[in-house]
Amino acid sequence: MTKIINCFKAYDARGRVPDDLNEDIVYRIGRAFAEYIQPQQVAVGRDVRLSSDSLFEALSQGLRDSGVDVLDLGLCGTEMVYFAAFHQQLDGGIMITASHNPVDFNGLKFVRHGARPISVDSGLQDIRRIAEQESFSTSGKKGALIPTNLNTAYIDHLLGYLSDIESLKPLKIVVNSGNGGAGAVIDLLEPVLPFEFIKIQHEPDGRFPNGVPNPMLLEGRKPTIDAIAQHGADIGVAWDGDFDRCFLFDHNGRFIEGYYMVGLLSVQMLSRHSGEIIVHDPRLTWNTIELVKQNGGEPVQSKSGHAFIKETMREVDALYGGEMSAHHYFRDFGYCDSGMIPWLLLTQIMSSQDKTLAELVDERIVSFPVSGEINVTVGDTATVIESVKVRFGGEEHQLDEIDGLSMDFGQWRFNLRPSNTEPLLRLNVESRGDQGLMERKRDELLELIGG
Repeated sequence: MTKIINCFKAYDARGRVPDDLNEDIVYRIGRAFAEYIQPQQVAVGRDVRLSSDSLFEALSQGLRDSGVDVLDLGLCGTEMVYFAAFHQQLDGGIMITASHNPVDFNGLKFVRHGARPISVDSGLQDIRRIAEQESFSTSGKKGALIPTNLNTAYIDHLLGYLSDIESLKPLKIVVNSGNGGAGAVIDLLEPVLPFEFIKIQHEPDGRFPNGVPNPMLLEGRKPTIDAIAQHGADIGVAWDGDFDRCFLFDHNGRFIEGYYMVGLLSVQMLSRHSGEIIVHDPRLTWNTIELVKQNGGEPVQSKSGHAFIKETMREVDALYGGEMSAHHYFRDFGYCDSGMIPWLLLTQIMSSQDKTLAELVDERIVSFPVSGEINVTVGDTATVIESVKVRFGGEEHQLDEIDGLSMDFGQWRFNLRPSNTEPLLRLNVESRGDQGLMERKRDELLELIGG
């Protein structure tokens, strides 16, 4: 008898505990992962959520009942599972996390050999089918549970992105872990870096007493902004719960859109590896393309989403990839995203150029003003996108439908794409140095969309 599992999404499994995700479901998913991947060893990490420990027990039991050895990474971030998978050359890895979702949610992120992502297009549906049908093979042995600490190798790897630690300035940095997992990594880095860390919401707490860590929300940014002002900090860094994304603030407490960080980090990476390929998403593009070309690199566009970005990066052997959503990917990090490498690179840039973050991005913000991503709930995303395409189709433009609808009119452009999981349209608008034009076109599009 098939037992339907409803928690599978485009890139992971995620849902409310215990209705959508519980020990029984996670046990079956562990068995199904083992059946599909046929691994010998799998790294498993977990975030700070209150349900993560019991889900870990069920998941590891399912894997071990299938004869798979489980490398228990303990409390960590998603990037530690990525690191374990490529550094140890494991057959796979699973992270138990719901990142920035509500407190009663949890989930699973999956990778196969070499930290390659598993998504709906590359095996996730097969894992779901096997778990629902409970079509598991019988194993002749019980897998081992192996406590595994890779902190030293991981920290050494992170520090390897800094070209000269001795040249770093003694910056004052506000770090806001949102009571998630990032604080433990800051504590490991602190003794070897010359920075003064102002730690807020630092202790891991799965109850999230200060709210679920999600710096994309305006209310989630305020504590970081307030601490920057109070302490006169040089920058602020905030993370989501599993810290696979990092969010940056300048010394004025201004939130810096991830788009501008992609351009800044592209330049830094190309300064050490000239002529390489940089991958970017289609939502906002002009600033990145211009900077990459000016600095001897080759920009390549990919569909948005971590699975697509990673696949494209592997295909073209890209040095670095970035999304405006604050995901940053590095070839030397298994083509995976890290929430720690970006801010470390930023401190190297600030130190070597003796500039504030504001000075590094101000000119680019003026040159390419953006709307920021605007989410609009609509009844039928396809119909709305087609109506927008027809409305602007009579104007001279370039059309790109690699990911939703992108239209380029020379002095302004937009991308309108549907959410993978909700009846939402996500709108991004940018212009060439004309804030007023960007705002007028933003408002025109929102009126047409119904936002």
